[in-house]
Amino acid sequence: MTTTKRRLNITLAPEVEKIITAIAKRDRVPEATKISELLNISLAMEEDRAFSLLGESRLKDKGKMLTHAQVWGK
Repeated sequence: MTTTKRRLNITLAPEVEKIITAIAKRDRVPEATKISELLNISLAMEEDRAFSLLGESRLKDKGKMLTHAQVWGK
C-alpha cells in the first residue's frame, strides 16, 4: 500500500532507541508512530516557545498600548 506521507531515515543513539522501543511497546504502537507523535509534541512546544518569546518582546516595547475596549470595541 502506498502512502502520502514522506519517509525519513534517521539514526538514533542506542539509549534513545531503547527508550523509544520501550515507550512504543508500552503504548502498543509501532516505533515509527511513537516517534512521529513525539516529534509533533516537540514541534508544538517549539511553536509555543517562539510565540512566548514574541509576546515577551512585545511587552518590552514601550510603544502605545491599547486597552481591551479600544481593540475589541466593548
